[in-house]
Amino acid sequence: MSDVRPFGLWERILAVRYLRAKRKEGGVTLVSWISFIGILLAVATLIIVMSVMNGFRTELIGRMIGFNGDAYVNGPAINGANREPLLQRIRALPGVTQALPVLEAQALVVGPEQVSGAYVRGITPADLNATRIIATNIKDGSLKGFGEGEDGGDIIVVGSGLAQAAGVHVGDSLTLMSPNGPSTAFGSTPQRKAYTVGAIFTVGMSAYDSSFVYMPLSQAQLFFGRDASVDMVQVDLANADNIDHMRSLITHAAGPAAIVTDWRDRNHSFFTALQVERSVMRLILMLIVGIAVMNIISGLVMLVKNKGRDIAILRTMGASQGSVLRVFFMCGAMIGASATFAGLLIGALFCTFIDQIQTALEAITHTTLFGSDVYFLSKIPARIEWSEVAIVVAWSLLMSFVATLPPAWRASRLDPVEALRYE
Repeated sequence: MSDVRPFGLWERILAVRYLRAKRKEGGVTLVSWISFIGILLAVATLIIVMSVMNGFRTELIGRMIGFNGDAYVNGPAINGANREPLLQRIRALPGVTQALPVLEAQALVVGPEQVSGAYVRGITPADLNATRIIATNIKDGSLKGFGEGEDGGDIIVVGSGLAQAAGVHVGDSLTLMSPNGPSTAFGSTPQRKAYTVGAIFTVGMSAYDSSFVYMPLSQAQLFFGRDASVDMVQVDLANADNIDHMRSLITHAAGPAAIVTDWRDRNHSFFTALQVERSVMRLILMLIVGIAVMNIISGLVMLVKNKGRDIAILRTMGASQGSVLRVFFMCGAMIGASATFAGLLIGALFCTFIDQIQTALEAITHTTLFGSDVYFLSKIPARIEWSEVAIVVAWSLLMSFVATLPPAWRASRLDPVEALRYE
């Protein structure tokens, strides 16, 4: 043996030769192809599923935070003469992009085609124009005229799902009813008023598009009998991931009479369930990768059995047990490595062109594969996290290498005399 270095040239050539198909060894080749395809599909599936779940999480958090804000200030400090100084202190904090007083209440929406419940959010015209998720997603109409007129005027902004269900368009009249109207000597009186739809927005989440109405703050205070009070001060940050540091700054700026919470408190159970589901799904799919890799053992066991005579000849020619082990280790490792990187390529391409794939499948099947009323989003999101992909690739390679060791070890321990006795 001229090349005795570990994983030397002759060992690599022999490993590649053993993997080539021969008619009499078709069974070994078939099992090798099954192993290759199984690992490829398992790796690609793991990458696709985890990328889609990452996309879901990113889209949901982004839209929920964009619609509802990053932090919220409640308590007696947000009403009365203390509100404006409080807003100025919070707006002066580095990292705060917006701090706005918000009134939120429930009302009955009466349209030409349907009567349904809705959340009415009272907000100033300047703050609504500064809310990017609304201002940049106006489907029809415009925010011009919102807040103009006596007590804020009668123009409202409606979600696309709610407008469609109620059967109204821009310029139509939409009646709102509230059980909590102005206070009288006999208590609160129900309030009913017709408003003009000035704009229709679509943020891409049916939970918001089908249930929210924006109303000028002063008009909402009058309609719901709130005088000059609001329900909270919503705070938007430049970086939502910096919420821990910013929450302490906002708490200090708001003062001891204020209660500060953030988006994690409002949606704790939802995002905890999402994280648990993501972790469990990752574990299940990684086990599937492990199961697919086990096919390598079957293929190598058959290969070792068919190559018993060759192993014996190699041993008599001076090949060491380590050389034989490395030859068959490389046979299995090449199957696992090539399948892993092929699965990585297919998974990455699928995630990159997932929108086109969804569109093509919907055109072929004439069905909606991803209904926004069921999945909250209007299209399948996919976000590849390369650190997670690296873990998937490393796991697949590790399992492939481990799976090759038992049959390779068995081949290296084969006795040349026993192997040649019946030849």
